[in-house]
Amino acid sequence: MTNLPDPDFQPQFYDGVPGKRLLAWIIDTILILLFCVITVILTAFVGAFVWPILVVSISFVYRTLTLASGSATWGMRFAGVEIRAADGAELDLLQAALHTLGYMISMALPIVQIVSIILMLTGARKQGLTDLVLGTVALNRRAVLHV
Repeated sequence: MTNLPDPDFQPQFYDGVPGKRLLAWIIDTILILLFCVITVILTAFVGAFVWPILVVSISFVYRTLTLASGSATWGMRFAGVEIRAADGAELDLLQAALHTLGYMISMALPIVQIVSIILMLTGARKQGLTDLVLGTVALNRRAVLHV
């Protein structure tokens, strides 16, 4: 049982969410790369030698901390969406870390990411694979529940 809005009776919570998630992803990717470049400069370019580790680390920390402090990354906030738990509450630190881990696993396995995108485009609640596993959902911020 979930306390999330019913997509049949409250479609305004889900309208346009996949496109907004894409916009948020683009913004977040740019921000993460900017943070990585700044880190490389601040480490006198030593960070360039561990670029893949740097990107994964900064991405994980950025996504987890922003999701845990308002249920949305900065990109999601700009795009007007946020992630909610199955009970409608904002994500806590553990839920944010698990959501980020699921996202990173799906990004590492392209077929899993494709399945996730298909689910977002076709499901009633517009949930990706990580959302389905965790019971989370992306909702329009303007229509968000106040739990």
